[in-house]
Amino acid sequence: MSILKIAIQKSGRLYDESLQLLKDCGILVNNGKDQLKVSVDNFPMEIMYLRNSDIPQYLEDGIVDVAIIGENLIVEKQKNIQVIQNLGFSKCRVSLAIPKEIETDDISYFQGKKIATSYPNTLKIFLDKHNISADIHVISGSVEIAPNIGLADGICDIVSSGSTLFKNGLRETVTLITSEAILAKTSELSTEKTAILEKFLFRIKAVLKAKNSKYILMNVPDEKIEIISKTLPVLKSPTVIPLAQKGWSSIHSVIDEDRFWEVIDELKEKGAQDILIIPIDKMVI
Repeated sequence: MSILKIAIQKSGRLYDESLQLLKDCGILVNNGKDQLKVSVDNFPMEIMYLRNSDIPQYLEDGIVDVAIIGENLIVEKQKNIQVIQNLGFSKCRVSLAIPKEIETDDISYFQGKKIATSYPNTLKIFLDKHNISADIHVISGSVEIAPNIGLADGICDIVSSGSTLFKNGLRETVTLITSEAILAKTSELSTEKTAILEKFLFRIKAVLKAKNSKYILMNVPDEKIEIISKTLPVLKSPTVIPLAQKGWSSIHSVIDEDRFWEVIDELKEKGAQDILIIPIDKMVI
């Protein structure tokens, strides 16, 4: 029987959210990250915990079949792998930053300067695009201290909240790329493994759709059913259930999280009352 081999980061910011996604997909991991390889009892999958920077090479070489990694790493490593699904978590950006006392945000500041980074390929592509010639110093960690010790005039690094930059007297100026966790696959998969991946991807999409949606219930006068139904961005059509009180019905539907308050305001204006919002665990469409 074929087993789908998936790689996830063995430590750091992606680890917890990757395991949570697997759990939400009903995939039960037998043991923890202290081991390189672990099995799954209820799904044909094997999990490998790897260093984040090694995962793209493992994918390209076919050592693992799929992986949960950051988009930023795909851009940086330039490997022959395919992105198949954005996952919506671990959002960040790769940005240039300079000492906070420097007032300009213009990228021309970096002309002829020294830049410390863990993302030399991403940085070089960006600088070449903007005709900036700079001296790139590659550092594997603690990039943010480089300006303070005189190693560089600025840095190019991954940024989430920006708190690390602030603590080190730096400020963000230019964003090179934005990033989030993605599911990527190797260039070649057997027919059997492709079938397993499709089942896994089906579960992922059901989980992601549920997280971005809310189940909504409301009471409406019968004469308002049509106009309120047109307001709802439903999958097919809303469910309408007559209430015990004559002239009233309950409408059930699904709304997107990003339009939540906009839709609620419209519903209230058009006569909806007693609106209830319920989280959705899974959503199969």
